Amino acid sequence: MAKGKTITFGIPCYNSAEYMDHCITSILEGSDYADDVQIVVVDDGSTKDNTYEKALEWQNRHPSIIKAVHQENGGHGMAVLAALENAEGLYFKIVDSDDWLDEDALSKLLSTLRDFEWRDMRVDLVITNYVYEHVEDNTHNVVDFRYALKRGKVITWDKIGHFNMAQNLLMHSLCYRTDVLRDGGIPMPAHTFYVDNIYAYVPLPRCKTLYYLDVDLYRYFIGRDDQSVNERVMVSRIDQQLRITRIMMDAYHLYDDVESTKLRNYMIGYFTLMMAVCSIFSRLSDAPDAMENCDKLWVHLKHYDKRMYRRARMGVVGIATNLPTKAGEKFTLGIYRIASKLMKFN
Repeated sequence: MAKGKTITFGIPCYNSAEYMDHCITSILEGSDYADDVQIVVVDDGSTKDNTYEKALEWQNRHPSIIKAVHQENGGHGMAVLAALENAEGLYFKIVDSDDWLDEDALSKLLSTLRDFEWRDMRVDLVITNYVYEHVEDNTHNVVDFRYALKRGKVITWDKIGHFNMAQNLLMHSLCYRTDVLRDGGIPMPAHTFYVDNIYAYVPLPRCKTLYYLDVDLYRYFIGRDDQSVNERVMVSRIDQQLRITRIMMDAYHLYDDVESTKLRNYMIGYFTLMMAVCSIFSRLSDAPDAMENCDKLWVHLKHYDKRMYRRARMGVVGIATNLPTKAGEKFTLGIYRIASKLMKFN
């Protein structure tokens, strides 16, 4: 009987021919070309290069490991779902085509997952560190969870600590059990950026057990002009940011639907930051309806769940990012500029 796949790495690609090789190679070499690893390379309707042809070349070289999938362009979320649909692994992790994984850290992750499988131990979510590689000044910043999570122990959400504002569980840090993602689905909209926030938020309450592996696994470039997290790009796509935040909002009445108080507090913190991003970038936008649409989102939240609204709007972050008058707006944007320089988050 053939050995099953321990993990599937999904790689969404769109006009990625220039840099996808590095991503794929990092997984192959870090896993030592193991047969219990699957890589699903999804070409999301690339039009400017030979992304799909390169994916097929990789599949032909390593047919037992790599699967090439082509679909009509649907955006990052649809590519993630296509990778998930084709996943054979017990676990599932997304790696964007312009990022890569550290070889030693990947080896440790695979050993950990195999040990869970060998011991027939169900762990729904494995969390690892990620590293921002800053293009602008050639520096890097490690995001770890050492004071928020116990290292090397299977725990429940009730055992987590406090996450500070720089410790969000982004897509880069998450390795889900595949059935967690499939059972209940992920409400990904087509042709929309920033869906990774949905991916890193909606499945969390379905994860009953988690494990923190303290390794710097995911390497993430930041600072390129064409990136979706570039400030200029984010401002131009404020409508998509608002759409994503509304989907996250509507996913849960957090105080009714999430049993764990500590998980609820983490999720309301994450959601509050999303609302703050909407408020700030709506103010930076030249779109005539940006602020009106942001105000409508706040009104929707107030009607949808008054407790979520109070936590998001009446806390320090909510107040600081929604100050009235021109002077208040200037102060809000000044605070954002300072935080942006200190944190280097776009």
